[in-house]
Amino acid sequence: MYQRGIEFNQQKGGWIEVVCGPMFSGKTEELIRRMRRAQIAGQKVEIFKPVSDVRYDNQEVVSHDKNSIPSTPIENSSNMLLLVNEVQVVGIDEAQFFDDGIIEVANAIANQGKRVVIAGLDKDFKGRPFGPMPDLLATAEYVTKLHAICRRTGGPAHFSFRIVEGDQTFLLGEQNEYEPVSRLVYNELNKTKSGH
Repeated sequence: MYQRGIEFNQQKGGWIEVVCGPMFSGKTEELIRRMRRAQIAGQKVEIFKPVSDVRYDNQEVVSHDKNSIPSTPIENSSNMLLLVNEVQVVGIDEAQFFDDGIIEVANAIANQGKRVVIAGLDKDFKGRPFGPMPDLLATAEYVTKLHAICRRTGGPAHFSFRIVEGDQTFLLGEQNEYEPVSRLVYNELNKTKSGH
């Protein structure tokens, strides 16, 4: 099949999928689900996570629900290029913690005809675009935005409110560090925190 003079083969064309949302929205769970489905389809997969992500396990990608899948922790995104030669599907968890080179790396892997599935926080605890995620979202062919549940309103939660003190952007979190909240609750909590 040809498209504007370029050979187009659905089986060999690569692409990028990004799964994003706040804390506790099921991003890692969705990444694991997509990787397992690829394995069921007989595809060879490789999953990467930042070496700094040691919340549940040093080697595996683990969701908050304790589902897990083997992964390769890496320091620098460029290391992925050395480890994907024989694979068809590449998974990347906690992409917001990788260096900005991950955008070029993800594109290079997709350009090799591979499917790249990326999961990460789209916003930090201050509600700002997080690390390389905005560029990954703009580059991706497919974007899935998940929402957590705001326990205070019962509605969708779009923000990750940090419960503990501190201003550093990099803070791996659990339920005692972050709370998923709606926009209204997020704004109210920030007003209370700042004393306004």
